[in-house]
Order: sequence, then structure tokens, then C-alpha cells
Amino acid sequence: MVRPKRRRGWHPAQQSEAYLFLLPSFAGFLLFVLIPVFGSLVLSLMEWNLLTPPRFVGLGNYTALFTSDPIFLRALGNTLFYVVTIVPSQLALGLLLALALNQRIHGLSLYRLIYFMPVVSSVVAAALVFQWMFNRDFGIISAVFWALGDWTGLPIAPPDWLNSSAWAKPAVVLLTVWKNVGFTMVIYLAGLQAVPQVLYEAATVDGAGAWARFRHITLPLISPTSFFLLVIQMIGAFQLFSEPYVLTRGQGGPAHATKSLVFYIWESGFRYSQMGKASAVAWVLFAFILVCTLVQNRLQRRWVHYEAGVNEG
Repeated sequence: MVRPKRRRGWHPAQQSEAYLFLLPSFAGFLLFVLIPVFGSLVLSLMEWNLLTPPRFVGLGNYTALFTSDPIFLRALGNTLFYVVTIVPSQLALGLLLALALNQRIHGLSLYRLIYFMPVVSSVVAAALVFQWMFNRDFGIISAVFWALGDWTGLPIAPPDWLNSSAWAKPAVVLLTVWKNVGFTMVIYLAGLQAVPQVLYEAATVDGAGAWARFRHITLPLISPTSFFLLVIQMIGAFQLFSEPYVLTRGQGGPAHATKSLVFYIWESGFRYSQMGKASAVAWVLFAFILVCTLVQNRLQRRWVHYEAGVNEG
């Protein structure tokens, strides 16, 4: 029996239809992603205010950011604060909610809907409601503080959330966690439901308690889910904009206390027309996100356990 020879090599004539279908996607990526990205890199080396011709300054924009721009350093510090507070809070609270809603209780679908509703709600509407809640004079949070003071007889005064440099950032963190924790909960629910129940049954037979099962079975088997959430939420925290913008009515105050790097990019480029400076800030932000993502991808080998039993790097 003679076997037909396999055709090897690349035959453009046979694949032209596939590339023709991919052409719109490639064209869109080229026009709306690749060219603007490299354009912003070139622009970050320029000084341009939209009215005069661009002037090449080399690394002058980057040098000025770190040596003579205190607002940038404040925005960088605020962004790092958002990353180290929002990400762990969302992961911990989302996992607790997922564990609670993974039980067999009545009205489970309703509870899941309630906790997920903030995710699909408008951030502008949510921020306006939180503005009222954080109001020191008639907000509901202040009412709780006054009630506690009357009940205990202690001089408990509510903080002036949005007018205090010390409390404005925590207010942004609370709004962001409330808005996004439902997404974390849903992803963790999917991870929890993928854990084989036979492992829990075997551990119970061996005498393992609830904490031991959670520590040695649940946490290792949902570690890929935790890694996924950690990376995307870290990137989201670095790119925080809508929450501080709406909550502070576009000011980023008080005293730049809530201004993030993306907020500063918008302010530099579209409020003060400093396009070269805004592009430089954007590339600094990209560098921070890239480094942090690469570090997380490297560290995952130590704590992320895949089903095959081998960590993927």
C-alpha cells in the first residue's frame, strides 16, 4: 500500500482566505493600538502644548518627573497606596464572600446577585452616592459615628473624609473595593466549584478539620485563580482613574491626596495641554506595571499549584 506524501511547507495560496478574514483585526490593531503606542513613545521625548510645533527634549520629560515634579511623586505614591490596599482587600473579601456563597443555603442566587450588582452599576452613580455617605454633616457614615458617641458617651467625631488628606485615599479605596469585589467573588466561586469534592471527603475521613482542609486543599487548588485575580487587579489598581476623579469632582484633592498616575496623565494632557509630559507619565506607568507583572509571574512558581502538580512558569 502506497501512502500519499504529506505536503510540507507553507502554501500562501491556500491560506490567503484566512489572512483576508484576519486583515480587519490586524488593521485595527495597527491603526488604533500599535501606531498610537509608538507615537506616544516618540511624543514622550518632545515638548508639545498642541499650539506650537513639538520640540525634541530627549529624556528631559522623564528627568523632570523624578527631580522637579512633586505632584508626580505624590501621584506615584498615591497609586502605590491604592495597589497595596485595594488588591489585598479585594482578594481577601472576595474569597470570604465566595466561601460563604459556595454553601448550600436558601436564596443563594439572590445573595450572589446582590453582591455582584455593584460590578455592573455605574461608577459615576456609585461615586455620587458615596459622596453623600462620606459627607461629614449629614452622611450616613457620620450618623453612625455620632450615634456611637451618644451611646458610649465618648467624644467620637466622624472624620471629614473628602476634605482630609489623611482620609480621602481610604474613601477612594472603600468605593473601589465595594465596586469591584463582586467580580472577585464570582471568579473565586468558579475556582471553588472546580475543586474535586473527593479530596474534602478523603481529608475528612483522615480527621482533618475545616481549617486544615481550607489550608491544604482549598488554597493550593485555587492558587491559579488567585494568581489570575492578583495580576489583573494589580493592573486595575495601577490604572485607577474614575473613582478618584468622580469622588473628588475632578480635582484629585485635597492637596493632591487622591490623584493617581492615570489622573495625572489626564490632567497633564487634557487640562494643561502638556502632551509630552503626559506621554512620559504614561510610559513610566507602563514600566511599573510591566515590572510588577514580571515579578509576579516569576514568584508564582513558589506558590501557584496547578492540577498537574507542576508549577507553570
